[in-house]
Parts: sequence; C-alpha cells; structure tokens
Amino acid sequence: MNTGQTKFGAMQIGIILLALATAVIHIILAIPENMVMFYLNGVGYLALTAALFLPQFEGMRGKVRWALIGYTAVTVIGWVAFGERNPVAYIDKIIELALIALLWVEGRQK
Repeated sequence: MNTGQTKFGAMQIGIILLALATAVIHIILAIPENMVMFYLNGVGYLALTAALFLPQFEGMRGKVRWALIGYTAVTVIGWVAFGERNPVAYIDKIIELALIALLWVEGRQK
C-alpha cells in the first residue's frame, strides 16, 4: 500500500539543491540593485521547495510539484523576454531547466 510518503533519495536531494541554487542566485543578484522581483523569486523557490517536502503538505505534493514546475517555467520565459545575457544567467537557466526535468521525472514515478 502506498502511503504517499516521500522517499528521500538522490532525485529529491537533487531537486532541493537545484532549487536552493537558483534561489540563492536570484537573492544574490537582487542585493546590489535592490531588485524586489529577484528577492521574491528567490523566496518563492524556497517556499515552494519547502512545501514540496514538508509533511504538512504531503496531500498536496502533486499540486505543489506542478506549481514549482510552472513557477520555474515562468522564470525562464521571463528571462527569455527581458533578462540579461551573461554567464550567471545562462548557468541559472541550466539549473532551472534541470530542476523542471527532475520534478517532471519525480512526478512520473509517483
């Protein structure tokens, strides 16, 4: 019987590390310019990732996963439309695309 409990393995650790990496990048980029949207983006990644794995939200895991996928996709699309083209941005987009991929694969395994 599947209790819905999250098995913590390499994929979940990867999701956490990728989300943490992109959150930190956005927050660090926000500091010199005091860009509120970057702060909020970083905090959004942290909040959604926490909700994905906290036991209080276990029943909503699928919806939270889709929210995090959508949030990440909107961030990438926003960068395509308005973002700077620099090495940090490209690295961050690779991180975000990898995050989407891991979330997708994890969701397919449930």
